[in-house]
Amino acid sequence: MSRCRAEPRIVSTSASADDALEALLAEIRARRDEFERQTFISPDIVQKFRQVGVYRALVPRELGGDEVSPAQFCRLVERIAQADGSAGWVASFGVSVMYLAALPPATLRQVYADGPDVVFAGALFPPQPAQRREDGIHVRGRWKFGSGCTGASLVGVGIRLEDDPAPGLPRMAVLPRAAVRIEHDWDVIGMQGTGSHDVVVDAASVAEEWTFVRGGPANLASPLYRYPALALAAQVLAVVGLGVARAALDEIAAAAAGRASITGAPKLAERAYVQIEIARAEAALRSARAFFYESTEEVWRQVLAGEAVTPAQSNLLRLAATHAARAGADVARTAFTLAGTPGIFRAGPMQRYLHDALVVVQHAFLAEGNWQQAGSVLLGRPTSPGYP
Repeated sequence: MSRCRAEPRIVSTSASADDALEALLAEIRARRDEFERQTFISPDIVQKFRQVGVYRALVPRELGGDEVSPAQFCRLVERIAQADGSAGWVASFGVSVMYLAALPPATLRQVYADGPDVVFAGALFPPQPAQRREDGIHVRGRWKFGSGCTGASLVGVGIRLEDDPAPGLPRMAVLPRAAVRIEHDWDVIGMQGTGSHDVVVDAASVAEEWTFVRGGPANLASPLYRYPALALAAQVLAVVGLGVARAALDEIAAAAAGRASITGAPKLAERAYVQIEIARAEAALRSARAFFYESTEEVWRQVLAGEAVTPAQSNLLRLAATHAARAGADVARTAFTLAGTPGIFRAGPMQRYLHDALVVVQHAFLAEGNWQQAGSVLLGRPTSPGYP
């Protein structure tokens, strides 16, 4: 395939499209308790994600998608996360086409034969042993953290083949939703509505062409699919933390002016330490966000110019994502602390913001070990496979 250097089409910014998204965000905010109680995003909301373009955003134009830039997609996820962290987390898996792009072209055409709004969920770990037989690759096992699996039409699971032609990177087998069983065991303190349940396959046979190496070379020619897929996978999760932190900071700022203390102390907005901490948190959040989108746009310009993305540039994407997630958690913690006793009640949103933001930084793509990996690259030292 020849490489096209044209700028991908921008997703619709019409007033009607934005009105539809705003209406959806308002509905998400109103239904946050529902998602938390049932531990997954309701199917009608997933359908509305389809309607506003979440799942077609990164799908190539040749397959009917919008093929927006990485920054555009991240901003969409960030906006949804500001309404609800779990909803933003589930929406972030619209990034999955970046992985699926490693499927053979004929398989990709089958995946998107009925349109670009395909919902894919993946459960990679722990990779389970699979065997090649005459009728295909036999898959069975149990996988953790199948975020968004309850609303997916396709589910990917991690497999391990003894004679894998691409050893060292994880391989995924793609199955129809009907071929997997979901064990509803997601019982956590934050991101409670993500539906990150266990995925179980009792027995399935998968054709070789329905497997791919996660992070392997894309079989799509557009510039978007030369953007580092694993880095983008980390980025779309990091912006969930940014969105949650923004909501927490806005919440405390709105409450500070009007709430009097039962002890007779000055209102929050009148206290010097609150003013100082709000200013610091605002600066920290905006700074992390600026670094995040600056590095994203820099790599995107490199891709559009037809130039290869360097390891140093990919590392900055990973570093900025790790930093953004950490800044989001720190800002949410500050907002929760400033809220005082009212912040601890389940009926209020502050405890949800805090727990959601803290869960973001627990993800392997954003956890503490990524600081060491980033530093190793900056110092010219070797890193683990798959990084950056």
